[in-house]
Amino acid sequence: MNYLQFRNRFFELGCFGVHQIYAWRADFDKGNLTRWTKQNLLVKLRNGHYSFPEYLHQPDFAFFVSNRIYRPSYVSLHTALAFYGMIPEAVVQISAVSTLKKASFENAFGAFSYQQVAPDLLFGYDAKPFSNGGTLSFAQPEKALLDLLYLYPFYNTAQELEELRLDEDFLQRDFNVELFNKYACQFHSKALSKRAELLLKTYNL
Repeated sequence: MNYLQFRNRFFELGCFGVHQIYAWRADFDKGNLTRWTKQNLLVKLRNGHYSFPEYLHQPDFAFFVSNRIYRPSYVSLHTALAFYGMIPEAVVQISAVSTLKKASFENAFGAFSYQQVAPDLLFGYDAKPFSNGGTLSFAQPEKALLDLLYLYPFYNTAQELEELRLDEDFLQRDFNVELFNKYACQFHSKALSKRAELLLKTYNL
């Protein structure tokens, strides 16, 4: 087996793991991965996970990488809020939520961080169609904001919440207050509910 055969089998997946390789060819020589990575024919994402250099220039592919290298997870927190235009800052690191332990990775596609939540809090995200035929797991705006309030409890005063500088046009036009309140209840956290109520009051929602 040569690199071209390998590429033809895995290129359309975008990201793939060694378990997928061995399912295809049980006798695959793992040394090929090291050699092809050194030759810049593959990009190592984390231990046991790879992609192809052609995807480095594909818009939003880093979101796809985030979903695939640590599962289950979905993009949320500051990254999702910036994506929706809810906060003004550009976000360099891709932040996600997972039921797995807290983790971070760096590779050619960027920096990735994962915050841990209980399994019953893994909700409020959509499967967005992606250009390679796959999907992206991406938090809804309301859930991304609640994840932020839950995982970063220092957002507990009007001043701290104001410093988020949430886009008021988005809040008035696109933000679903009813859904926000519904999701807040699903956390079963009095402290979070308090912060959520304060946020609505701070932004006159």
